[in-house]
Amino acid sequence: MNRRENLKLLFTGTVGTGLFLAGCSPEEQALPVQSALTSGIGGRTEEEKLRDQALLSETFFTEEEMKKLNILVDIIMPKDSESPSATELGVPEFMEFIMKDMPNYQTPMRGGLMWLDFEADEKFGKPFVELSKDQVIEIVELVAWPDKAAPEYEGGVKWFNMMRNLTCSGYFSTEAGWQYMGYKGNQPNVWDGVPQEVMDKHGLQLPEKYLSIYLKPEDRGTVAQWDDEGNLIG
Repeated sequence: MNRRENLKLLFTGTVGTGLFLAGCSPEEQALPVQSALTSGIGGRTEEEKLRDQALLSETFFTEEEMKKLNILVDIIMPKDSESPSATELGVPEFMEFIMKDMPNYQTPMRGGLMWLDFEADEKFGKPFVELSKDQVIEIVELVAWPDKAAPEYEGGVKWFNMMRNLTCSGYFSTEAGWQYMGYKGNQPNVWDGVPQEVMDKHGLQLPEKYLSIYLKPEDRGTVAQWDDEGNLIG
């Protein structure tokens, strides 16, 4: 089972709790996670919407840091035949929002991104964003597997765990993420009462005096009306 499948199984069981929320030309179209923050879904108050807009107007990550994030999130959640990549869903932009919404993430995140350049320079003599794919993976592998990481990389492991958690939170906060893991959420269903064949099998029948007020299948979309004394109207 690959890493993506493991994440899918993990979030199928936990998507209901703990997720962060957050006529145009293609360049102006909002990414999925940005849309979630600006569309007003979830019953957000006007004060919350104004705060979101204020945070969205600020910038935390530098251009160089965003390049690193783009590389990392697509390693964690790459594009495959069933779903888009993390960058296609705007996960780095989600992280940008979270850094401002939850400032306690700022120092460890920035420290981890700085460590990438330190490690890249130590091993390959150039910045992280200039590494080949194989070189990038070599560095990521140092901290991606907590049980295998060397003791001196304990800090890097904690940082990458945070990176992985934020990536998955952003990814599975989008409609594409929900679709990928088959999450249905709350969906309306219809119950038309006990089937008549079941009633007949057990020798039961509905009391005739109530037949006129029982919900009929053809009326299931009609909202019941009651008078002041609690009697059904109609």
